[in-house]
Amino acid sequence: MLSSAEAGRVVGHVFAREASVAVFLGAVLLVLERRRAAQTKPEGSQFSVEMGLALLAIFCTVLGYYALQPEMAAAKAGQGRLSFGQLHAISLGLFGIKILAVLALAWRAAQTAER
Repeated sequence: MLSSAEAGRVVGHVFAREASVAVFLGAVLLVLERRRAAQTKPEGSQFSVEMGLALLAIFCTVLGYYALQPEMAAAKAGQGRLSFGQLHAISLGLFGIKILAVLALAWRAAQTAER
């Protein structure tokens, strides 16, 4: 069992790694999807639902970690417009949306692979 402060540091370290990996992998997915779209739809818009899901996951990561984490630190210090609990709830919601986007992307990829 860790103390509350130690547990917070461990979780912070895990989320820092997860955020950087998520942005990197999201960018890789965008490049791969762009390449696939260029091959299957050489004319017209090459934007796809899969690209939208990857962008949504990246957006949720950037907003949830890189924008909200500094606000959460400020809220712990008694600064900012929102409380730590409110920011934590927003961050959790963004993480949930990101998970749903990645699951939908995996489901669509599995459907495409079956064809």
